[in-house]
Amino acid sequence: MSALVEGNRITLLCSGGEYFPALEQAIDEARAEVYLETYIYVEDESSRRITDALCRAAGRGVAVHVVVDGFGGKDMPQILREELHGAGVRLLFFRPDISLRWRKHRLRRMHRKLVAIDGRVGFLGGINLIDDMHTPGHVPPRYDYAVRFEGPVLEPAQAAVERLWTLVAWANLKRRWQVERKAGVDASPKGYQRAQLVLRDNLRHRADIEEAYLGAIGSAREEIIIANAYFFPGTRFRRALAAAAQRGVRVILLLQGRVEYVLLHYASRALYGSLLESGVEIFEYQKSFMHAKVAVVDGHWATVGSSNIDPFSLMLAREANLVIEDPGFAGELRASLQQAIEEGAQYLPKRRWFQRPLWERVPVWIGYGLVRLMMGLVGYGGRH
Repeated sequence: MSALVEGNRITLLCSGGEYFPALEQAIDEARAEVYLETYIYVEDESSRRITDALCRAAGRGVAVHVVVDGFGGKDMPQILREELHGAGVRLLFFRPDISLRWRKHRLRRMHRKLVAIDGRVGFLGGINLIDDMHTPGHVPPRYDYAVRFEGPVLEPAQAAVERLWTLVAWANLKRRWQVERKAGVDASPKGYQRAQLVLRDNLRHRADIEEAYLGAIGSAREEIIIANAYFFPGTRFRRALAAAAQRGVRVILLLQGRVEYVLLHYASRALYGSLLESGVEIFEYQKSFMHAKVAVVDGHWATVGSSNIDPFSLMLAREANLVIEDPGFAGELRASLQQAIEEGAQYLPKRRWFQRPLWERVPVWIGYGLVRLMMGLVGYGGRH
């Protein structure tokens, strides 16, 4: 895990409405190289803006590298792949061999959304190359976050994208596409924020993101707000939240209220009882589909990234979060979360939860049992 470093300028981007224009502008300003990693890449109005910017960049001689996860990007249209290749964009897929056979390594996905451009600016968060309105039923736009960052924290970000590109290029037998550094990293101070890039992989950084959360939760004295789309934490995480609530910290969870993935939706609700009993407050976001993976602790510690708090993100996938120690940034994110709670979420009273009828309880326990079984089959059941 890299250390917190001073001198960064970090800008909060709320959902695709702020993220895609900022990313498009940065790609259009690229002069040497672009590295872009995404889990999902579809063809729609927002992704079209980024596709066109990538093609324009390649056309003026910029070395453009795009990595898409083989599972998340399996529905990427062939015509889109050909368009990128034709424009000179180097496109690779992480673990493209998708099989229905149940094997642990098949679940090790590349879930990061990390971008590095010219060694001068980066982007990171939970937003894929898919429009906010690209959701079932076209409800109000998907709710998510990303950040734009400059400064010393770019150094580990640049190293991370180059390392993954090299790995995937070798795995895809594209030795000619190895990294050829065209731009140095501008790690000079750009602002006053302390930040830390926290990665999760299956080698040296298996628990780094979870440990970053646990460290912040363990030191919390006043308030913890976590907004997470797919919330199914292990025992250590649940105990840390309960311990914080029991020592007087206000613990607020903003979780997905709409049913997007049925099994995980019901499984995660099986954990509500123990959390509510310990004093944790739960709000379910109902206004639209929520895809956020962020947190604020005590008004000065914040994280924005790609990692959900579930077994797949915390124990299987490649993820990337940025930790920011800055009251200004944390305050801005907290205000945004508070607005989302007030305008789009429903509070879940403990009494109402424990008075649910049987027909509401049954799918929760079935979902919980199935997810536990799945995790046991791939060898990760012991931590839940």
